[in-house]
Amino acid sequence: MTRNPTRRSALRDFLESESAGGMLLIFAAALAMLIANSALGETYHHAIHAVTGPVLSDKLGPMTVHLWINDGLMAVFFLLVGLEIKREFVDGRLASWDRRRLPFIAAAAGMAVPAVLYMVFAGSTPGLAQGWAIPAATDIAFAIGVLALLGQRAPTSLKLFLVTVAIVDDMGAVAIIALFYTAKINLLALAAAGALFAVMFVCNRMGVKSLIVYLLLFAALWYAMLLSGVHATIAGVLAAMAIPFERTPGATDSQTSPLHRLEHALHPWVAFAIVPLFGFANAGVDISGLTAEQIFAPLPLGIAAGLFLGKQIGIFGSVWLSVKWGIAGKLRGATWLQIYGVSLLCGIGFTMSLFIGGLAFPGDPLLIEEAKIGILMGSLVAALAGYAVLRFAPLHPQHGAVEADCDDEIVGDGDVRDTSEPIPA
Repeated sequence: MTRNPTRRSALRDFLESESAGGMLLIFAAALAMLIANSALGETYHHAIHAVTGPVLSDKLGPMTVHLWINDGLMAVFFLLVGLEIKREFVDGRLASWDRRRLPFIAAAAGMAVPAVLYMVFAGSTPGLAQGWAIPAATDIAFAIGVLALLGQRAPTSLKLFLVTVAIVDDMGAVAIIALFYTAKINLLALAAAGALFAVMFVCNRMGVKSLIVYLLLFAALWYAMLLSGVHATIAGVLAAMAIPFERTPGATDSQTSPLHRLEHALHPWVAFAIVPLFGFANAGVDISGLTAEQIFAPLPLGIAAGLFLGKQIGIFGSVWLSVKWGIAGKLRGATWLQIYGVSLLCGIGFTMSLFIGGLAFPGDPLLIEEAKIGILMGSLVAALAGYAVLRFAPLHPQHGAVEADCDDEIVGDGDVRDTSEPIPA
């Protein structure tokens, strides 16, 4: 197999691009907030919702800038998410059940507890129950961006744990969108989508490695999904499952692997353009006339509580119980206080939460704006609290030695050594 010796692993590129992209996302969101609350606020909202055409779906009507970003560009984001999920399951940190156990437990608890808390605060209010999934997702770019601000104080084992939990979290979010936030189904369009998906798999089995072929089929699949009533972004994840992949255990990525090539090509565009653009287009909330009554209304309060309280309880609690009960080992080179800090950072919902918020309350701008307030509140508090805990938490006694080992580990995509500490007797 031919390999490019200068090409590093997708995991290392992912960590670095997500760190820089996360900081750009923070800037884009802050800029949107500033503009929305300035004299340019009306211009901002008109520009975001400007009609561009054409009419691709009777349900959506004429395409707007906002629709192109949320239904179009975000399909590319989900394509990258799908590629990452496939790589990690086939040849990465989720390739074995031993490796999957802790991230699956943490992600499941980190989605369930926020949903329960949301329902406690907002579920009894008529019309709000469908927003239960808004605080369930973690924004990996934002969280990794905050970790990057900590430099070497953030153990690599925590970064890898955050990545794997977020990937499993993304799987859950994709399933939720497909199952619970799907409009009335157009069976003919859904059948066309199924046929296109089957063609992609046939191409895979026949050894077709041309990315142009798969990208053209992906575009057609996206349009069929748009017409079907299933959210169009799901086409990205489905397409990723059909992209051919060459295993490179414990080594750098193959230059002949279509999945590796596409993943490396998409990372900078998604991290530095698509996700920040999405943040800019969706974070612009006018809070100039915001009152305490609006801040503590059931919807924003339920979302903020789910993100800030639910995530830390679900993730830290599940990790602690897993170690105590002997299900998994404690993260190597990280103290319990640092693990709690990264659990707090998982409460940064932002990108996926904003996305689900728009799906939960379609056609209701007031509820969407309230949801944004809750997402921004919960994510901001989680980010500040997580940063503070990790900034001042004492380092693990073996911090330096473990960091050197972890750097060696992420040279390749394969798991070449255990990253957990032995379970105490």
